Amino acid sequence: MRGILFYRLTVKSNDEGAEATLANNQRMVMVDRGGGPYRVLYVSGRANWEYKFLSRALAADEQVDLVGLIRLAKQEPKFAFKGRAGENSNPLFRGFGDKNQDTESYDKPVLMRLNTRDAEELKTGFPTEASELFGYNAVVIDDLESAFFTVRQQRLLHEFVSERGGGLLMLGGQESFRQGDYSRTPIGNLLPVYLTRPTTQPAQRAQWKMGFTREGWLQPWTRLRDNEADERARLSELPGFVSLNTVRGAKPGASVLATVQMENNPPRPALATHNFGRGRVAAVLLGDVWRWGMKDAALHEDMDKAWRQMIRWLVADVPAAFELSTLPATEGPSRNLVVHAMDPEFKPLDNANIALRVRRLGYTNSVPLQAEAAAENAGVYQAQYLPRKAGAYLADAEVREESGKLLGRRQAGWITDPAAAEYRSLAPNRALLENLANKTGGRVIELEELETFAASLPSQRAPITEMHRQPLWHQGPLFLIALACFVAEWFIRRRKGLP
Repeated sequence: MRGILFYRLTVKSNDEGAEATLANNQRMVMVDRGGGPYRVLYVSGRANWEYKFLSRALAADEQVDLVGLIRLAKQEPKFAFKGRAGENSNPLFRGFGDKNQDTESYDKPVLMRLNTRDAEELKTGFPTEASELFGYNAVVIDDLESAFFTVRQQRLLHEFVSERGGGLLMLGGQESFRQGDYSRTPIGNLLPVYLTRPTTQPAQRAQWKMGFTREGWLQPWTRLRDNEADERARLSELPGFVSLNTVRGAKPGASVLATVQMENNPPRPALATHNFGRGRVAAVLLGDVWRWGMKDAALHEDMDKAWRQMIRWLVADVPAAFELSTLPATEGPSRNLVVHAMDPEFKPLDNANIALRVRRLGYTNSVPLQAEAAAENAGVYQAQYLPRKAGAYLADAEVREESGKLLGRRQAGWITDPAAAEYRSLAPNRALLENLANKTGGRVIELEELETFAASLPSQRAPITEMHRQPLWHQGPLFLIALACFVAEWFIRRRKGLP
């Protein structure tokens, strides 16, 4: 299930007569279930138990698609004739051109693709172009040496995490971390742990017991129980692990969430994470997590749940190529609709045509809006909508090229409810009232002072005085009075003999 849902939450008091108002007993809530499915690329150096259990666990999560690329053999098995010095292709093909040079090579690994979208996906192996790799939300590397990747592919993975914002997870194994020669490589720089050899080495075939660190207890995706007591009981039932890639320690800024320990030995990192650029990276240094699910059915369910929660955390904040967000305006109930558009290489998409439609929930009529490109940021398009009534609203965005080709669709929603803020608290906001009174030259009146204040209003000086100007020449009665005064003066002067 994905998309946007609206819920109406209603609460009721047992004693309705004790409530000051019933207007704040209802609220609408919006839940955005995301825009999956999220695509995760799993790359492994050999067919192992880890992919089997990881694939089964994620099969129960319809929001995640796991695409597998598993190496079955490091070299393609072929019948070889003795060739010239330095020649690595079959001499039988000599003289037929270079059309089949890639398929004739002896050192080409045998790869198996699983759960691909079509016949073309991963046809040439691990992606070599950003437009192909950036289509995934996360990459899982399991028991695979660094030499499998070309320099270009390693740099591409570095950009995938730091610039595209994807997730990277490396699992332990005999060819992972330091044993896979990832030191001083672009992929090694991404990892949250130092790959140098630790000062002390554990005993061979040691039984490691796992536990959470202080930071691990605070992460909701690492825990599987509702309370600490049940979680500690669950951890005590975990089997001992044998395969561990030892490292010197965590890098600055990284978090060690789980450790493993033997008796009379210091704890060693088992799960470490950190943010890198726009993305996030996790390192599981255990190479036999599958032992977790081999003891009984209950532990197997816990292992599946742990895998799902870890992958969900890995892809939770990975940005999509097209994103639609709604932001409240600085003033009034207006909403700013903002579209971020990226091309397949996750570079800002300019000259795109963005069509927006807004409708109120429960109504079929929609209002079309035309988004305009933002002047300050490339690939950002904005529009504004003023809702006329309170309620839930849905906004749909279509991103098209200049030619009209549809690139993608996104949906967002919001709730307009001015009364919710008004009735959030029925207690007087004294700080707001005093601030308003100080700015306007007034004062806050207590309830017991109300009658005294009302009686003093006639003698109070008005805080605002306005002047009105009116020409007397245009007033008829005043003109007649002035004329009568002139006539009376003339009559008195004539009677007294005055000039």
